[in-house]
Amino acid sequence: MPASPTIVVMGVSGSGKSHVGAALARACGVDFVEGDGLHPAANIAKMSAGIPLDDADRRPWLEAIAAAIATHRGQGAVFACSALRRAYRDVLRGADPALRLLYLRVPHDELARRLRARQHFMPASLLDSQLATLEEPAADERAVVLEAGADLAATVAMARHALSMPAPPARG
Repeated sequence: MPASPTIVVMGVSGSGKSHVGAALARACGVDFVEGDGLHPAANIAKMSAGIPLDDADRRPWLEAIAAAIATHRGQGAVFACSALRRAYRDVLRGADPALRLLYLRVPHDELARRLRARQHFMPASLLDSQLATLEEPAADERAVVLEAGADLAATVAMARHALSMPAPPARG
């Protein structure tokens, strides 16, 4: 396993995947990849219109993320991806069997508040469909589960500790 494993920060929209993932990657000196940036334009248009994605919509997006994971395999990287169902996570693990999951669990009311407060292509109206789709990781998936209500620095510190992620090498 690389000194810094490949991590997928997962959870429903509004859970903090992008903020936590980017901060975790910075803290560990590895690349961060925003999964939303790999959505096909048709997916973004559909979500922007308030229409939930189905498995057929998600497939090319998951394959694009898996391809990006494969290019980072062995180097350590952090990806933000909802990875709502085990089958979706299995696609991602196919690109790197050592993949680790960081699941950000946030109460419904807090998720709704966050979604109403941000500018994003996915509207708050799709939160319930995401929660209905969500299959929390099973024990055999080696996921770290964080109740993501703490501040960003505390969440990143907890994640680094739980994932045993080292600090980046000192620069001389």
